[in-house]
Amino acid sequence: MTGQIADLRQIPLADIPALDTPTLKIQTDDDVDTWRRSRSYQDYAIFLRRLNEAVVGHDIPETGSGQSKAIEQIIDILNLLDSWIDEIPAQASPQRFGNLAFRTWGRRLEQECDAVLKSLLPPEYGPIIPHIKPYLLTSFGSFGRMDYGTGHETSFALFLLCLALTRFIQPSPHEERAIVLVVFPRYLSLCWRLQDVYNLEPAGSHGVWGLDDSSFLGYIFGSGQLRDQTRIPVSAVLRPPLPPTNLYFLSIMRIHQVKHGPFHEHSSQLHSIATGVPNWGKVNTGLFKMYEAEVLGKRVVVQHIPLGGLLEWGTTSSTANFTPPSRYIATSNPLPPPATRIRGTMGPPDRVPPPRAT
Repeated sequence: MTGQIADLRQIPLADIPALDTPTLKIQTDDDVDTWRRSRSYQDYAIFLRRLNEAVVGHDIPETGSGQSKAIEQIIDILNLLDSWIDEIPAQASPQRFGNLAFRTWGRRLEQECDAVLKSLLPPEYGPIIPHIKPYLLTSFGSFGRMDYGTGHETSFALFLLCLALTRFIQPSPHEERAIVLVVFPRYLSLCWRLQDVYNLEPAGSHGVWGLDDSSFLGYIFGSGQLRDQTRIPVSAVLRPPLPPTNLYFLSIMRIHQVKHGPFHEHSSQLHSIATGVPNWGKVNTGLFKMYEAEVLGKRVVVQHIPLGGLLEWGTTSSTANFTPPSRYIATSNPLPPPATRIRGTMGPPDRVPPPRAT
């Protein structure tokens, strides 16, 4: 199916100096619609589809050896950020959520981000640093609110998209597979450690009907890994422990680490998928639709994503969509409609602040 997916466009490095740097563009629901018709939205849709297709039938490797230099350097950056957690221990704090040491970790990232990116990129890629820095800074949570959610995860995916658009990462099946099966698990493990050590609050929740309080892409990619096989049924996720070979399995096991009680009570959406969806292909398709509607289609999430420059704003595309809009996942028990008041995955639930720097 890879041949049926459009090629990812390339932005020549020579064109970068003429581009505006990204800023917060989305303030209204109409702005969300504008973005969903834009070239940057189409780029992201193509990128995720290509990543998904690259991992069909593949497991997470036991080691990350044999990868390209670009992939190894991204892993080095994530390892570096992880090491900062050891150097910035959690403070003694009576707060239920959000340890103040996370702000110290965040300040260090803000102060050293340019140096970190210079260590990642060859000298000729220097002009892209102002364009990718905002996405890296918002990939690990909000340092002010001390929370983490699917909007931050999306920022990391957009960071990788920018590296692919400029061809620091090559959009080839081997490289795209490594992005999902080597880079993304390392990113998740770093974010999970940040959440655990600094007791970060989930930045957004749909309550009992939400897929996951903090993450989404792992479920998409993991269901893509399992899509074309029949040996492992969808219901297998109800029988933990699950092997660490699949991003869907890793995400499910993470839930068992942080939540207690019957799975069908605290993760009813995932339980409904496991008991009501006949195959992984339908799970994969449905999760793409859900991601588009419940993450990318929510102003309270995407208003925090800077756009412009590499991720064009204002250039429209009539084909900028992930899947035809419809129901999410067809189960024997149709999923309930989204709550009318959904907590934003990068902001608090009961207010929608004006766009501001994160």
